[in-house]
Amino acid sequence: MRLDKFVLKSTRLTKTEVVTQICDGNVSVNGVVETKVNCQVHEDNKIEHNGALLVTRPFRYLLMHKQTHTLSSNLDGHYPSLLSSLNIADKDELHIVGRLDADTTGLVLITDDGRWSFNITRPQSHCPKVYRVTLAKPICDEAVTKIQQGILLQGETKPTLAAKINIINDYEVKLTITEGRYHQIKRMFFAVGNRVNKLHREQIGQVVLDIPTGEWRLLTHAEVMSFI
Repeated sequence: MRLDKFVLKSTRLTKTEVVTQICDGNVSVNGVVETKVNCQVHEDNKIEHNGALLVTRPFRYLLMHKQTHTLSSNLDGHYPSLLSSLNIADKDELHIVGRLDADTTGLVLITDDGRWSFNITRPQSHCPKVYRVTLAKPICDEAVTKIQQGILLQGETKPTLAAKINIINDYEVKLTITEGRYHQIKRMFFAVGNRVNKLHREQIGQVVLDIPTGEWRLLTHAEVMSFI
């Protein structure tokens, strides 16, 4: 973790105040004054601010049911941010684990634990994500085969990893992928001559969406540990 983030999570200082305190030499790491805000520190380091030992607040892990026309970001834009409706203290310390398009709904994970979110989003983790996909045209057997085997998307040099697809009805499928490429699902179906009308994420890893639209809850200990 960066030193400035450690101090921010250990005090009630603002981001600007944290930077000032570090640059002014008021923070030490293992007894040595550190003035670089981007210095990497660890839990076993002894970090002090004006002689007082700092201890970070516990990490938080949330699940949220994203509504359509909301942004997977910390700030409002053309649509409101997911975090704008989150009634929780120190929410500026939180970040969204991966992103969903503004028109995509479903399960979103939110945390202030950078290492935990990295475990989920790094390509090597192959974390499975399950989506319910509503299509503009009936799905055909040829399209199912191509998606299951992997598709070379326009502008890419490597095909998508093999996906799992279960047909719900002619216009709806449940799709499981282990990647997170840009607009991946929409591009996959476009590549087989179809179009995604609705996209809804139901599951990430072992965590299943189980709350109404627009609501959130804390993850259980077992859910948090399933990504470690």
